[in-house]
Amino acid sequence: MEYAIVFLPLIGSILGYVGRSINKFFSEIFTSLLVSISGILSIIVFWNGIQFNNYYNYKVFEWISSGNFVANWSINIDPLSSLMLVVVTFVSALVHIYSIGYMSNDPHKPRFMSYLSLFTFSMLVLVVSDNFLQLFFGWEGVGLCSYLLIGFWYKKETANDAAIKAFIVNRIGDFGLAIGIFLIFFFFGSIKFEEVFQAAPEFIETKLLFFGFELSLITLICLFLFIGAMGKSAQFLLHTWLPDAMEGPTPVSALIHAATMVTAGVFLVVRCSPLFEFSQVALNIVAIVGMITAIFAASVALVQNDIKKIVAYSTCSQLGYMFFAAGVGAYHVAIFHLFTHAFFKALLFLGSGSVIHAFNDEQDIRNMGGVRKKLPFTYAFMMIGTLALTGFPFLSGFYSKDAIIEFAYLSNSPLGNYTVVIGIFTAFLTSIYSWRLFFKIFHGSYNNKNITIEETHESPLTMLVPLCFLGVGALFSGFFFKEIFIGHNSNDFWQTSIFFINEIKHDHIPLWLLLITPILVVSVIPLSFYYYILNTKTLEELKNTTLPFYNFLLNKWYIDELYNSLFIKPTKKIGSFFWIKGDIGTIDKFGPDGISKLIKIISNRAGRFQSGFIYDYAFVMLIGLSIILTYLILN
Repeated sequence: MEYAIVFLPLIGSILGYVGRSINKFFSEIFTSLLVSISGILSIIVFWNGIQFNNYYNYKVFEWISSGNFVANWSINIDPLSSLMLVVVTFVSALVHIYSIGYMSNDPHKPRFMSYLSLFTFSMLVLVVSDNFLQLFFGWEGVGLCSYLLIGFWYKKETANDAAIKAFIVNRIGDFGLAIGIFLIFFFFGSIKFEEVFQAAPEFIETKLLFFGFELSLITLICLFLFIGAMGKSAQFLLHTWLPDAMEGPTPVSALIHAATMVTAGVFLVVRCSPLFEFSQVALNIVAIVGMITAIFAASVALVQNDIKKIVAYSTCSQLGYMFFAAGVGAYHVAIFHLFTHAFFKALLFLGSGSVIHAFNDEQDIRNMGGVRKKLPFTYAFMMIGTLALTGFPFLSGFYSKDAIIEFAYLSNSPLGNYTVVIGIFTAFLTSIYSWRLFFKIFHGSYNNKNITIEETHESPLTMLVPLCFLGVGALFSGFFFKEIFIGHNSNDFWQTSIFFINEIKHDHIPLWLLLITPILVVSVIPLSFYYYILNTKTLEELKNTTLPFYNFLLNKWYIDELYNSLFIKPTKKIGSFFWIKGDIGTIDKFGPDGISKLIKIISNRAGRFQSGFIYDYAFVMLIGLSIILTYLILN
């Protein structure tokens, strides 16, 4: 069963791609069926683990064996990986089904479905690995597939640029991850998780000289691993690829940004929690970067107008929550938020796709409005997703997001107190931009000039059914699983898959902390409706009076412009210099171009002797005879 979970998506990817010649519906049905079976089996494995403690490491084959270096290809089933299997396969199956309707008119749909399945396989390889090399294989696999999917519409220049940007930025993070793995093998002599984590306490006092600074080996390893996590999970400074990735089809956005690729960084930090727990410096950096990312992305989302980019920045912000939860030691809470986030964020992405579909590919929320009666099902599902994202009481996001804030408070440290403030303020901003998005789409006056409101239409069942399943998850996943994941007996579930689990004791949490976030979240709803629908002039005046700050947020804190000045322009100038002066001016000039030019000159000069007059030929013969005689005399 475990083998089928991992390899069915790979079979679907291969046969789905080659099967496009069989029937135009073969690829979409076949890939969706196999990934759905994988999803059902994942739920069974997850349930067996909860009920019967049925966990095991399945060795597929010995991959590499060279001296002390041994790497197996394994399927490691433990509480953490079984949970990730459910998240990845469940969301992926729904995205596959959704794509049948969303991509119905695309002539290259078989290739798209094949890429989706290959992406799913790569992510599954990542989460079931029992060693760093197999994890790195899956890590690079999802990176490759994200490049292919983001640039799927390769005839669009913006899609190609976005795919290249995602690929390059992720290479920076991947380089850090690779260095971390090299250090682990060099010092630990193994890359197997179990062996590395058991040996970690022996290296607590080990120091390394790194660029003139003496650093702890564990700290250095954790920082390099975290650089990899930053790139994959789009954390601050390595986040720039995420909004541009919206150039890909909407199902891609849901798969990459809800349950798979961007959560890989969180999974890596949690999986390596036995290492991070021995480096307070690394944990502090994880928490700080998470806090900055959370508030940065939330602030930028406030003023964006592209429906998918708003949800993308929301993803970036929520990932910040997960990282600062891990940074204060709440690894189980970080994974709990990852779990609930997968449902409501996939729901919001696919719901946004339904809206875009209804508006004939329009993505600017300023060109929408007033369609709640035309899109009743999409309206209901988007409302559920928005409520869950904002942490509305008793929906999934409420349980996981508030747990992060509560655990940060209980950490009883200066950094923990900062994370509490940032977490509450970010929740407030999240509620503002989420309801702005919702009200601008469905309420107010109809603002689209390209199509009439009568032309807007509800999505087909193939798109609505996945929304229904995700809606159920967004409503109930937090309530039903909070006790298992973060409750009194959560240690019984997580066992040794996560290090250092702390129970949240609500007896020590003040009432104001329990109430402040829900009160803020609920109070924002009528305020947002008033200012974004009933009284838009007030916000317009506020924007005009704070135009520099508005532009600062609109231009995403000018991070892209900063990178353009610091890296891209100098790199282009250096490249241009070597290309013009080095390649063209030196290599080409004195190489192939120079030689061909010299031969042409000699040929032109020699051609002048081919005049047809005997004295020219006699002169050439005389010169030749003179050269031969000179050679014979000298030798």
